[in-house]
Formats: sequence, C-alpha cells, structure tokens
Amino acid sequence: MIISRAPMRITLGGGGTDLPSFYEKEEGFLINGAINKYVFISTNEQYNKTYKLNYSHMEEVEDIDDIKHPLFREALRYYDIEPGIEIHSMADIPGGKGLGSSGSFLVALLQNLHFLKYGEIPYPRKIAEDACKIEINILKEHEGKQDKYVAAFGGVKAYKFHKDGRVSVSPLMNEDMILNELEEHLTIFPLNIRRKGTASDTLSNIDDKMKKDDKHYIDLMKKIKYLGLETKRLLENYEFDSFGETLNTHWELKKEWHPDVTNKRIDKLYQAAMDLGCLGGKTIGAPGGGFIMFYHPSIDKDKWVFLAEMWDEFNIEPLNCRFVDEGVSLLWGEHEY
Repeated sequence: MIISRAPMRITLGGGGTDLPSFYEKEEGFLINGAINKYVFISTNEQYNKTYKLNYSHMEEVEDIDDIKHPLFREALRYYDIEPGIEIHSMADIPGGKGLGSSGSFLVALLQNLHFLKYGEIPYPRKIAEDACKIEINILKEHEGKQDKYVAAFGGVKAYKFHKDGRVSVSPLMNEDMILNELEEHLTIFPLNIRRKGTASDTLSNIDDKMKKDDKHYIDLMKKIKYLGLETKRLLENYEFDSFGETLNTHWELKKEWHPDVTNKRIDKLYQAAMDLGCLGGKTIGAPGGGFIMFYHPSIDKDKWVFLAEMWDEFNIEPLNCRFVDEGVSLLWGEHEY
C-alpha cells in the first residue's frame, strides 16, 4: 500500500495572476500558503484486473477510457498504469470550497503513482509541472498553476509565473515570524456555500475575456498582481496591519471579477466584521468559494469579542487551521517492483 497527502492552501495576495491567459502577457505574481488541511490518496494492488476508484463516488472499470473522473483517468494514463489497482481519495475538507482541493488531489495522486511506477519519490517541482500539464494542457481546464505548486512545495512562498510558463518559487524572509503573526491575526470562516461546478467553470468567463485581450480584465489583474507584490513587501517588513488593509482593496477588486463573488449574506457578514475592527478580508479561491478570511489587528479581548459577535449573529465559528512548511509527502510506501 502507498499513502500520500498534499495540503490545501489560502491565497494571501495576487490570486488569479497564475492563469496562463494573464501571465503569458504580463507575468503573474502571488503569495500563497499551505495549511494543515489535506487530501489523502491511498493505492493498493488488487486481484481483479480493474481500476477501482473510491472518492465521492465509486467506479470500477476494466478500460481506462471508461473512467469518468478526469483527473484519475489522465493521471493513470500519464503513468501508463495497468488495471489491477484500487485507489481511495479522502479529504479533510470537501472539494468546491475554494481551498485548492483539486490541485492537492492531483499532486497527491501523482506522487503516489510515481512511487508505484518507479519506486522513488519525485521532486516537488516535477509533480507540480506534471499536474499543470494534465489539468491545463491535456484537460484544457480554465485553471491556474498556484494550487498545484503550493500543494507540492508547502509553506508560505512567493510564486512568479513567467511568460514562457516557468514558475519561480521563493521563500519569504523570516518566514517563521511571518507565519506566527498571520496565524494570530487571520481568521477564516466557512460561508456554507458549495461552489456550483468546478473552479475551472467559474474562472472560464474571466479566462476567456483575458484571452481576447479585454482591457478591463487585464487592467484589473494588473492591480491584483501589484497587491501580490505589495503583500510580499509588507509581510517581509512586518507591516502586518497594512497587509490587512490590502485585503480590503483586494476584495473590492475581486468583486469586479465575477457576479458570483458576493451576495447579500456575504456583504452583511463582511460589513459586520469591519464594524468589529477587522481591517480587511476576502473570499478564498475562485468566485463562489466556501470560505472568507479576515484580518483583525488585535489578539486580545477585542479579537474574542469579534469572534463571539460573529457567532451570535451568523452562527459561524472559525476554521481551525495553521500554516505548514511541508508540501506533498509520502506517509507510507511499500514498493515490490
């Protein structure tokens, strides 16, 4: 049996600039952090010469072309895995919540299958590149690259997306101190909204407009890229409250992205958080995601008043999570080839 896991993520600044339709024109830049919410993949050989796949549904087929789950199908095809295998997928948080779970799923699956095929653990960059190749080039999804890279590398890092498709990955200076401050001041609440369709579905309109050189969307994404660069500067200079304020700017820009970014409940929740002392916030992930993040400058009783009031008014409590250094990892592996 082989067991792999890959972390989910939250974007701190610059999200969306990892779409090829933008970075091939302007280069993209964002700051992203892996959190201790994971997708797990376990693989085992089975006696029956079939592909048996267990996720939110169950499939068992003899021919790889009959697999309905596109990521399972293309990952198995990518490594030329023969039938006679059973794979289980589990997640700490279900998909469609804006935490990059499909990228985490694919990265964990590719590490697992690579070890099954070759008996070795591939480098994080190879897994991320292969995952992007499958999702963007083979399946033609309207997807960016960030989820796959964060799941592979872990930590809180800066990602630069070059026009030729290369991705530069850079740690932040004094990352341990930054992580401590962010964990003290950031709060993530569930919106109890499941996105309709995939991230690719919700991003398709934005992606298509940028492919057609829509000036409004290109200019909008340039501003978001600037916020990504500014996020790096502010965090490395310990200007955390100023970083919190950039989240509010990002939120105003994000609302121009897509009609599903907000609704009356989200607007009411956002205004309540600001009235209770938060400096800024934004929904996480593609439009229609399931979490919203706020920055509160206080860590004393004012912060606890904020949490208590949000519970009283909206019946929501924060997601219990923290940033993690480790990306995709092999938890257990037995190789008999």
